Amino acid sequence: MRLNELLKYNDIVIQCHDNPDADALSSGYALHRYFEKMGKNPRFIYRGRNKITKSNLLIMMDRLNVPVSYEPDLKEVPELLITVDCQHGQKNVTLTEAENVAIIDHHRATEDLPELSEVRSNLGSCATVVWDMVRDEGVVIDDDILLSTALYYGLFTDTNRLSEISHPLDRDMRDQLVINKSIITEMCNSGISLDELKITGKAILDNEYHDENRYLLIRAEWCDPNILGVISDLALETVGVDICVAYYVSSGEVKFSVRSCIKEVHANDLAAFLAEGIGGGGGHVTKAGGTIRPEKLLALNGGEEEDLENIANYEFKSRLEEYFSLYTVLYARETTLDTSDMKMYEKKQQRLGYVELSQVFPLDTEVMIRTLEGDINLRIEKDIYLMIGIEGEVYPIKKEKLESSYLYSDEPFDKTFEYEPSITEVMTAERKGVLKYAHSVLSTGSVKIFAKPLTEHVKLFTSWDEERYYSGEPGDYIVVREDDPHDIYVINKRLFDDLYREVS
Repeated sequence: MRLNELLKYNDIVIQCHDNPDADALSSGYALHRYFEKMGKNPRFIYRGRNKITKSNLLIMMDRLNVPVSYEPDLKEVPELLITVDCQHGQKNVTLTEAENVAIIDHHRATEDLPELSEVRSNLGSCATVVWDMVRDEGVVIDDDILLSTALYYGLFTDTNRLSEISHPLDRDMRDQLVINKSIITEMCNSGISLDELKITGKAILDNEYHDENRYLLIRAEWCDPNILGVISDLALETVGVDICVAYYVSSGEVKFSVRSCIKEVHANDLAAFLAEGIGGGGGHVTKAGGTIRPEKLLALNGGEEEDLENIANYEFKSRLEEYFSLYTVLYARETTLDTSDMKMYEKKQQRLGYVELSQVFPLDTEVMIRTLEGDINLRIEKDIYLMIGIEGEVYPIKKEKLESSYLYSDEPFDKTFEYEPSITEVMTAERKGVLKYAHSVLSTGSVKIFAKPLTEHVKLFTSWDEERYYSGEPGDYIVVREDDPHDIYVINKRLFDDLYREVS
């Protein structure tokens, strides 16, 4: 859905969920501003039994001029209702009748969506969804410092102080908004009440420690999700604790926070594993979190709603034990694979992309390369290039290895991807997309590999990155170059047949 599709309506009401948080308020604020710029006279409301009382949100509404009103008894039937950061008909938003309904959200869809919908559950905040939709209409709001500060704070709070950001679009918004830092600081330092301080202390005292895998599982009372981050951050300071999972249970959601201080457990991977099939999770390598849908949790365990807390505790413990028993960890520098039961393959001829990084920024420039898989930091050197794979994945490559494995091609590299990789100069924050600098290469097939399908889950620390592992699951391929026994990597089963053919 494009926002311009909604401009045919005149009587527009924007509604966020009951008991709104900073993400809901900032998302509705941005929509309100967009429609004003388009000559409309929208209204921004929230409903429910409770008026906003949290100190940080009251500061946000006052200092940032958020144009929201509390309308618990709304009787009118607008021409268009837009529910933002929620979905019309769900329990967390009071039902408002309307002639037409549109939905803009970043939570997973639990019902059939109307035609006018934009739901992006891979993003960390609804603020990011709206920011990107407004940009697509050619409307610039990044320099509106009050609105930009609100959008930043929406992302900040919904991703646990930016610790759970996983999508590059969230990172783009974070980096591009011009914000009032003093107001952000003021709101951040008004976010925890004395009652929440008591919740934190009580939760930490009532922990479950598992010494074999050195993790803490902590159940808290219902609270602001950011408090879960406070709890898990504090718990991870404890000697003998490498991982912490803190969570609360409510009728509308089971929210959890994950922390890890060891490289063998990435918090974002563990969060995704804990929520698989019943919710969503993600974040950073050391800090992550997620949400579980209670109805899916109950359906999975065949329980009743009154048993939800016990079922959630059981499911967390079961999944944590499964996670720790599931993986074999391999360190490529210390591992030599037995190739006697592996087949030999060569690369099929593929047209890939490459970028000579020194054409993008000068030599010795510190840059950050942003991709779907994460951020890569490096210093530009004369012989460091960037490869662009068939799905837009990128990775640094030495010129010598590039020229031994690929042939330069005169064909233009004109592929498009879900998210275009970009390069940002660290010192100036200047950002450039890489595709306009890309040229084509053809794989030669001259480099041979040994490969076989995995029969177990692995975490592989490659010889070129000993801090971040690459995951493989049964059916993916474990690969080692014929000419380098420690150049070991994992290739997704979905891609392997497109990339390689067996050498007879």
